[in-house]
Amino acid sequence: MAWFKKQKTTEPDAPKRSKISEGMWLKCNHCREIVYRKEVDRNNKVCPKCDYHFPISVMERIALLVDLGTFKEWDVEIGPQDPLNFQDTKSYKDRVRAHQGKTGRKDAMMTGEGMMNGRRVVLCIFDFSFMGGSMGSVVGEKICRAIDRALEARLPVILVTTSGGARMQEGILSLMQMAKTSAAVAKLGEAKLPFICLLADPTFGGVTASIAMLGDVILAEPKALIGFAGPRVIEQTIKQQLPDQFQRAEFLLEHGMIDMIVERRQLKETLSTLVSHF
Repeated sequence: MAWFKKQKTTEPDAPKRSKISEGMWLKCNHCREIVYRKEVDRNNKVCPKCDYHFPISVMERIALLVDLGTFKEWDVEIGPQDPLNFQDTKSYKDRVRAHQGKTGRKDAMMTGEGMMNGRRVVLCIFDFSFMGGSMGSVVGEKICRAIDRALEARLPVILVTTSGGARMQEGILSLMQMAKTSAAVAKLGEAKLPFICLLADPTFGGVTASIAMLGDVILAEPKALIGFAGPRVIEQTIKQQLPDQFQRAEFLLEHGMIDMIVERRQLKETLSTLVSHF
């Protein structure tokens, strides 16, 4: 469409992504213990004391899931324009340029094809470091293009989410991506092709309310925060204290909202096994 250039802030009260601080030691954002950085790195960036899974980059995720040297990225050139000429404390164009400079990416979504234990798969991975992994027009477009390629080649699709939700600087055009991507997933169902979702910390807002919860199988990393609105907003709305560990992956599994919690070191084997059953 005319407002694409060949790429929000996060939803209100969405949790901020944990950052592994510089230096030899770091504080776990879950158990608050001080842990040795090199030990965390050796453990796939998992806290050795509480099993909290620190956020990892898109490229680290690719290295974790895909056979070495087999990933081919798609639609690298697609980036956003500013359809609403949006400005808050700074213009949307300036925010986009700043994040493009920081990440070296056009927007918050990487799509492509790779081999997973010798099996061809399509991957769609949110990048939280780009405007909180918010879903704007480019994110929705890239997901839909990836699904179209998967339909043509009859390949399974694996979605990895880490997002604060819709990109508010694009207004209704951002919210439209919820319906657009959901419709694309429905085509996979009609074609009897698997769609598997992996929810990483955090997954919130319009992404949770749409494509993230539409998987044939929905996995999550341990202790990942998953929800729509943040807990403070919910408590203020319902005027009640929320249960312990509310919105953590373990709480969602107990209440039937996800299918499985998988340790990071077991993700590749688990996903390739699931794909093999379709």
